[in-house]
Amino acid sequence: MDTSRASTCTYALNKKSVEYALHVMAGAGFKKVDLWGGMPHFSINESEYSVDKLIETAGSYGLQIANIGSYCGRKFSSDSSEEVQQELRDTKKTIDIAHRLGTRSIRISPGSGELEALDKIVPHFKEAAKYAESKGVYMGFENHGGGISGNPDACAELSEKVGSKHFGVLYEPCNLMHGGVDYKKALAKFSQSVTHVHIKDGAPQADGKFKGTMLGDGVIDVVWVVENLNEAGYTGDFALEYEVSYIEPIETGLIKWLEYYESL
Repeated sequence: MDTSRASTCTYALNKKSVEYALHVMAGAGFKKVDLWGGMPHFSINESEYSVDKLIETAGSYGLQIANIGSYCGRKFSSDSSEEVQQELRDTKKTIDIAHRLGTRSIRISPGSGELEALDKIVPHFKEAAKYAESKGVYMGFENHGGGISGNPDACAELSEKVGSKHFGVLYEPCNLMHGGVDYKKALAKFSQSVTHVHIKDGAPQADGKFKGTMLGDGVIDVVWVVENLNEAGYTGDFALEYEVSYIEPIETGLIKWLEYYESL
């Protein structure tokens, strides 16, 4: 597997400094990272966070920030116009920082996540997407549970209504499976609207629950995911999201994940 588009997420080290997280990612062999969107890894508040320092630190490890795992858009479903406008300003500021970093994409939240809010959040995302496109930044809401992000039809509907190539779905096959949604059938619904991808693995347990596994030990067909996205015209990154430190510490486990991915 081509690793030039492989990234990895700092989320598993969100209690550690960003410098330590980047050290681990670079040590595992990655050239790109998805930066968790909370402190101590990221903030749009420059009084508590230095973008210049981030640029310097990432550069010292030879890393490119591929994605910012921010939560922009959460308040777009608010009834308060003041809250919505502040959310829009914060979203644009996140886009500005992404542009400054040379980051391809940012994560967004589809308002409250409730299906009933879908039409309400469309105009605000239209404005944000237009701004993102002007900066060359893509926006994607991650497949999680909920009326929108966990519902493939709603994912497609929201993407179509916003109507921008710079807005769409952060495709997360394993999260979909956690929610009882077939990840292959889901992709068929919104394959033209994928702006970023998380790769991890998992499998159903004896108790019926779906649980994370080491990459390659579960039911997610990584080759299928990559090949089908490439066939659909996707040109973005594939972020290996290590969330199984209860199996093996990320400091050693992540190396194995990249080796497995490269071997495919």
